[in-house]
Amino acid sequence: MTEVDEMYQNAGEKGEKHPDPGDPPRKRGNKARGHGTWDTDRPPVFGAVGRESGDIRLEVTTNSRRIDLEPAVLESTAAGATVNTDEWGAYNHLSENDRRHVKVCHTPGKRVWAKDLDGDGVNEVHTNTMEGIWTGLRNFLRPFRGVNKVYLEQYCRVFQWCHNIKVVTATFLGLMLGVTHINS
Repeated sequence: MTEVDEMYQNAGEKGEKHPDPGDPPRKRGNKARGHGTWDTDRPPVFGAVGRESGDIRLEVTTNSRRIDLEPAVLESTAAGATVNTDEWGAYNHLSENDRRHVKVCHTPGKRVWAKDLDGDGVNEVHTNTMEGIWTGLRNFLRPFRGVNKVYLEQYCRVFQWCHNIKVVTATFLGLMLGVTHINS
């Protein structure tokens, strides 16, 4: 079982000079609501998490349309897998691609965060695991006080790698520190 979702991260052109007065830098605190895009300085980050493994996959996209997100979902999941999503329309055709698609509706007024399909008292349909990972990613990015959208993918890859590593070994630390010989 897999959960997929997307988030929108404020990431502009930090560190780039804007000598042209007709192209000023974006004002601080991009408060734009709704689904962002690369062009509005709120690039979507696609995320998938396997419920059994806990491993994640993150990918920065230019938009959150079906054409942008569906290939990432198909690459992150196996044929026949159950994919949990919210109601975003980009995921509506997953069942046509040999995926079992179940979703919860986060729309204001309905606000269903989890639901029980089989009546056993366990709310198995949700994207809460992925929502928690988004909190972790935002906390990871916060100390940088903003990132350039060109490098956002790299920050996401580092976060993904750190999340998926699970166990820190002496060999791992040696690779991180550039040590070629480790005494046990």
